[in-house]
Amino acid sequence: MQRFANKVAVVTGGGRGIGQEVAKKLASEGAKVAVVSRSESSCGKAAEAINAEFPGSAKAYAVDVADHEAVQALAKQIGDDLGTVNILINNAGVTRDGLLMRMKEEDWDTVLDTNLKGAFNTVKAFMRVLMKAEDPRIINIASVIGLIGNAGQTNYAASKAGLIGFTKSVARELAGRKVTCNAIAPGFITTDMTDELSDAIKEGVISKIPLAVFGETSDIAEAVAFLASSQARYITGQVLAVDGGMTM
Repeated sequence: MQRFANKVAVVTGGGRGIGQEVAKKLASEGAKVAVVSRSESSCGKAAEAINAEFPGSAKAYAVDVADHEAVQALAKQIGDDLGTVNILINNAGVTRDGLLMRMKEEDWDTVLDTNLKGAFNTVKAFMRVLMKAEDPRIINIASVIGLIGNAGQTNYAASKAGLIGFTKSVARELAGRKVTCNAIAPGFITTDMTDELSDAIKEGVISKIPLAVFGETSDIAEAVAFLASSQARYITGQVLAVDGGMTM
Protein backbone atom coordinates (compact mmCIF):
# COMPACT_ATOMS: atom_id res chain seq x y z
CA MET A 1 0.00 0.00 0.00
CA GLN A 2 1.41 3.39 -1.05
CA ARG A 3 0.18 5.53 1.83
CA PHE A 4 2.67 8.29 1.03
CA ALA A 5 2.46 8.53 -2.75
CA ASN A 6 3.05 12.13 -3.87
CA LYS A 7 4.16 13.08 -0.35
CA VAL A 8 7.48 14.60 0.68
CA ALA A 9 9.06 13.68 4.00
CA VAL A 10 12.04 15.14 5.85
CA VAL A 11 13.90 12.85 8.25
CA THR A 12 16.63 14.38 10.41
CA GLY A 13 19.24 12.08 11.84
CA GLY A 14 18.49 9.96 8.80
CA GLY A 15 22.01 8.72 8.17
CA ARG A 16 21.83 5.61 10.34
CA GLY A 17 19.85 3.57 12.84
CA ILE A 18 16.28 4.61 13.53
CA GLY A 19 16.38 7.56 11.16
CA GLN A 20 17.57 5.53 8.20
CA GLU A 21 14.95 2.86 8.87
CA VAL A 22 12.22 5.50 9.08
CA ALA A 23 13.37 7.08 5.82
CA LYS A 24 13.41 3.67 4.15
CA LYS A 25 9.91 2.83 5.41
CA LEU A 26 8.42 6.08 4.11
CA ALA A 27 10.18 5.62 0.76
CA SER A 28 8.84 2.06 0.53
CA GLU A 29 5.33 3.49 0.68
CA GLY A 30 5.83 6.09 -2.02
CA ALA A 31 7.29 9.15 -0.31
CA LYS A 32 10.11 11.27 -1.62
CA VAL A 33 12.45 11.52 1.35
CA ALA A 34 15.01 14.15 2.32
CA VAL A 35 17.61 12.28 4.37
CA VAL A 36 19.27 14.82 6.65
CA SER A 37 22.31 14.33 8.86
CA ARG A 38 25.32 16.32 9.94
CA SER A 39 27.70 14.01 8.07
CA GLU A 40 27.70 14.15 4.27
CA SER A 41 29.05 10.60 4.16
CA SER A 42 26.38 9.28 6.51
CA CYS A 43 23.32 10.76 4.81
CA GLY A 44 24.82 10.09 1.40
CA LYS A 45 25.28 6.38 2.07
CA ALA A 46 21.79 6.12 3.60
CA ALA A 47 20.16 7.81 0.60
CA GLU A 48 22.16 5.62 -1.77
CA ALA A 49 21.00 2.46 0.03
CA ILE A 50 17.37 3.59 -0.04
CA ASN A 51 17.57 4.49 -3.73
CA ALA A 52 19.02 1.07 -4.49
CA GLU A 53 15.72 -0.44 -3.28
CA PHE A 54 13.37 2.38 -4.24
CA PRO A 55 14.96 4.29 -7.14
CA GLY A 56 14.74 8.06 -7.06
CA SER A 57 13.03 8.20 -3.68
CA ALA A 58 15.75 9.70 -1.47
CA LYS A 59 18.04 12.71 -1.55
CA ALA A 60 20.80 13.47 0.96
CA TYR A 61 21.34 16.78 2.76
CA ALA A 62 24.29 17.36 5.08
CA VAL A 63 23.15 19.93 7.65
CA ASP A 64 23.67 20.42 11.39
CA VAL A 65 20.12 20.88 12.74
CA ALA A 66 21.51 22.93 15.64
CA ASP A 67 22.41 25.68 13.13
CA HIS A 68 19.31 27.85 12.77
CA GLU A 69 20.33 29.64 9.57
CA ALA A 70 21.49 26.42 7.93
CA VAL A 71 18.12 24.79 8.63
CA GLN A 72 16.30 27.77 7.13
CA ALA A 73 18.38 27.35 3.98
CA LEU A 74 17.72 23.59 4.07
CA ALA A 75 13.96 24.13 4.03
CA LYS A 76 14.22 26.29 0.94
CA GLN A 77 16.53 23.82 -0.81
CA ILE A 78 14.27 20.84 -0.11
CA GLY A 79 11.28 22.80 -1.37
CA ASP A 80 13.13 23.59 -4.58
CA ASP A 81 14.35 20.01 -5.02
CA LEU A 82 11.42 17.88 -3.90
CA GLY A 83 8.37 20.13 -3.56
CA THR A 84 6.00 20.85 -0.69
CA VAL A 85 6.89 19.01 2.51
CA ASN A 86 4.06 17.02 4.11
CA ILE A 87 5.89 15.11 6.84
CA LEU A 88 8.63 16.26 9.22
CA ILE A 89 10.40 13.67 11.38
CA ASN A 90 12.70 15.12 14.05
CA ASN A 91 15.00 12.23 14.85
CA ALA A 92 18.43 13.90 15.09
CA GLY A 93 19.97 13.18 18.46
CA VAL A 94 23.28 12.86 20.28
CA THR A 95 24.42 11.70 23.70
CA ARG A 96 27.21 12.99 25.93
CA ASP A 97 26.71 10.81 28.98
CA GLY A 98 28.23 11.46 32.38
CA LEU A 99 27.25 12.09 35.98
CA LEU A 100 26.02 15.63 36.55
CA MET A 101 28.78 16.32 39.05
CA ARG A 102 31.39 15.82 36.33
CA MET A 103 29.40 16.94 33.29
CA LYS A 104 31.00 19.71 31.25
CA GLU A 105 28.93 22.67 30.14
CA GLU A 106 29.75 21.90 26.52
CA ASP A 107 28.33 18.38 26.94
CA TRP A 108 25.07 19.85 28.22
CA ASP A 109 24.92 22.44 25.43
CA THR A 110 25.74 19.97 22.63
CA VAL A 111 22.93 17.61 23.60
CA LEU A 112 20.31 20.31 24.15
CA ASP A 113 21.31 22.15 20.96
CA THR A 114 20.91 19.06 18.77
CA ASN A 115 18.08 17.17 20.45
CA LEU A 116 15.82 20.06 21.43
CA LYS A 117 16.88 23.23 19.65
CA GLY A 118 17.26 21.17 16.49
CA ALA A 119 13.54 20.36 16.58
CA PHE A 120 12.74 24.02 17.23
CA ASN A 121 14.84 24.98 14.20
CA THR A 122 13.21 22.50 11.83
CA VAL A 123 9.64 23.20 12.92
CA LYS A 124 10.25 26.94 12.56
CA ALA A 125 11.71 26.38 9.10
CA PHE A 126 8.96 24.10 7.77
CA MET A 127 5.82 25.16 9.67
CA ARG A 128 4.47 27.62 7.11
CA VAL A 129 4.85 25.03 4.35
CA LEU A 130 3.25 22.34 6.50
CA MET A 131 0.25 24.55 7.28
CA LYS A 132 -0.55 24.63 3.56
CA ALA A 133 0.30 20.98 2.82
CA GLU A 134 -1.98 17.97 2.45
CA ASP A 135 -2.14 15.72 5.56
CA PRO A 136 0.64 17.62 7.38
CA ARG A 137 2.47 15.70 10.10
CA ILE A 138 5.21 16.45 12.61
CA ILE A 139 6.64 13.50 14.52
CA ASN A 140 9.34 14.00 17.14
CA ILE A 141 11.47 11.07 18.27
CA ALA A 142 11.79 11.43 22.04
CA SER A 143 12.86 8.63 24.40
CA VAL A 144 11.68 6.70 27.43
CA ILE A 145 14.58 8.44 29.20
CA GLY A 146 12.61 11.68 28.81
CA LEU A 147 9.76 9.99 30.70
CA ILE A 148 11.63 8.23 33.50
CA GLY A 149 15.10 9.83 33.65
CA ASN A 150 18.39 7.99 33.91
CA ALA A 151 21.49 8.45 36.04
CA GLY A 152 24.34 9.76 33.92
CA GLN A 153 22.01 11.24 31.32
CA THR A 154 20.66 14.46 32.82
CA ASN A 155 21.37 16.32 29.60
CA TYR A 156 19.77 13.68 27.37
CA ALA A 157 16.75 13.25 29.68
CA ALA A 158 16.22 16.99 29.83
CA SER A 159 16.39 17.29 26.04
CA LYS A 160 13.89 14.48 25.47
CA ALA A 161 11.52 15.62 28.22
CA GLY A 162 11.69 19.09 26.69
CA LEU A 163 10.93 17.61 23.29
CA ILE A 164 7.75 16.06 24.71
CA GLY A 165 6.59 19.41 26.10
CA PHE A 166 7.51 21.04 22.80
CA THR A 167 5.44 18.43 20.95
CA LYS A 168 2.32 19.09 23.01
CA SER A 169 2.63 22.86 22.64
CA VAL A 170 3.20 22.69 18.88
CA ALA A 171 0.19 20.37 18.61
CA ARG A 172 -2.00 23.00 20.28
CA GLU A 173 -0.61 25.87 18.22
CA LEU A 174 -1.00 24.16 14.84
CA ALA A 175 -4.21 22.18 15.39
CA GLY A 176 -6.25 24.95 13.81
CA ARG A 177 -4.33 24.37 10.57
CA LYS A 178 -4.86 20.58 10.79
CA VAL A 179 -1.15 19.94 11.39
CA THR A 180 -0.78 17.06 13.83
CA CYS A 181 2.26 16.83 16.07
CA ASN A 182 3.08 13.70 18.06
CA ALA A 183 6.07 12.13 19.75
CA ILE A 184 7.37 8.59 19.83
CA ALA A 185 9.39 7.51 22.86
CA PRO A 186 11.54 4.53 21.89
CA GLY A 187 12.78 2.20 24.58
CA PHE A 188 16.02 0.29 24.11
CA ILE A 189 16.35 -0.35 20.38
CA THR A 190 19.03 -2.46 18.72
CA THR A 191 21.35 0.01 16.96
CA ASP A 192 25.10 0.56 16.71
CA MET A 193 24.82 2.57 19.94
CA THR A 194 23.30 -0.29 21.96
CA ASP A 195 25.72 -2.75 20.35
CA GLU A 196 28.47 -1.01 22.32
CA LEU A 197 26.86 -1.87 25.68
CA SER A 198 28.41 -4.66 27.72
CA ASP A 199 26.53 -7.92 28.15
CA ALA A 200 26.06 -7.13 31.84
CA ILE A 201 24.42 -3.79 31.07
CA LYS A 202 22.24 -5.37 28.38
CA GLU A 203 21.07 -8.03 30.83
CA GLY A 204 20.29 -5.36 33.42
CA VAL A 205 18.22 -3.38 30.92
CA ILE A 206 16.34 -6.43 29.63
CA SER A 207 15.37 -7.34 33.20
CA LYS A 208 13.37 -4.08 33.31
CA ILE A 209 11.52 -4.73 30.04
CA PRO A 210 8.32 -6.82 30.41
CA LEU A 211 8.70 -8.21 26.87
CA ALA A 212 12.31 -9.11 27.83
CA VAL A 213 13.90 -8.13 24.53
CA PHE A 214 15.32 -5.03 22.83
CA GLY A 215 13.20 -3.47 20.10
CA GLU A 216 14.22 -3.17 16.47
CA THR A 217 14.50 -0.04 14.34
CA SER A 218 11.61 -1.38 12.26
CA ASP A 219 9.35 -1.18 15.35
CA ILE A 220 9.91 2.57 15.46
CA ALA A 221 9.59 2.97 11.70
CA GLU A 222 6.21 1.24 11.71
CA ALA A 223 4.95 3.52 14.48
CA VAL A 224 6.18 6.60 12.61
CA ALA A 225 4.49 5.45 9.41
CA PHE A 226 1.18 5.05 11.22
CA LEU A 227 1.33 8.50 12.83
CA ALA A 228 2.38 10.00 9.48
CA SER A 229 -0.53 8.40 7.64
CA SER A 230 -4.08 9.61 7.07
CA GLN A 231 -5.22 6.89 9.47
CA ALA A 232 -3.82 8.98 12.34
CA ARG A 233 -5.58 12.19 11.32
CA TYR A 234 -7.37 12.47 14.70
CA ILE A 235 -4.29 11.91 16.87
CA THR A 236 -2.25 14.89 18.04
CA GLY A 237 -0.24 15.95 21.07
CA GLN A 238 0.36 12.35 22.10
CA VAL A 239 3.43 10.42 23.22
CA LEU A 240 3.59 6.82 21.99
CA ALA A 241 6.05 4.72 23.99
CA VAL A 242 7.45 1.89 21.88
CA ASP A 243 9.37 0.25 24.67
CA GLY A 244 8.27 -3.33 25.28
CA GLY A 245 6.26 -2.19 28.28
CA MET A 246 9.17 -0.57 30.09
CA THR A 247 7.22 2.55 31.11
CA MET A 248 3.79 1.03 31.68
